[in-house]
Amino acid sequence: MPDKYTKEIPPQSERFFLVREDMLPEALVKTVQAKSLLARGKVKTVHEAVEQVELSRSAFYKYKDGIFPLSKLDRDRIVTISMDLEHRSGILSRVLALIAGLEGNVLTIHQTIPLQGIANVVISVETSLMGESVAVLLDKLREQDGVSRATLAGQG
Repeated sequence: MPDKYTKEIPPQSERFFLVREDMLPEALVKTVQAKSLLARGKVKTVHEAVEQVELSRSAFYKYKDGIFPLSKLDRDRIVTISMDLEHRSGILSRVLALIAGLEGNVLTIHQTIPLQGIANVVISVETSLMGESVAVLLDKLREQDGVSRATLAGQG
């Protein structure tokens, strides 16, 4: 039994490492790609997924439960985005379509009454299935016609 000054080393199965993608063996990278195809519904079966990424089924089954993209470790990742939108028809609808197109799941929307032609909109988005980063989402929002400001208000 370790004393209060000694930390017990966790068993091998509970240890995790953060490794840059280019350092990983090809089979591990392809396993993540195959899992992504399945999760996004691009393919229906493991056979289709491994065939598309050129990976053996045995390698997929060997690694599938042990490798995840870093963003997927935080399964219910939620970001809150604050935006200033021009008071014109269809702008909020286009913003929501953009988020949905990137596979973000809008959880809440709060919009103020427009003052001087601008409404503040705060949207909470679940991002765990998004293929793009939150930074890319923010850049695309800022590029939208009618969006005068888009900032990350919080995440967790």
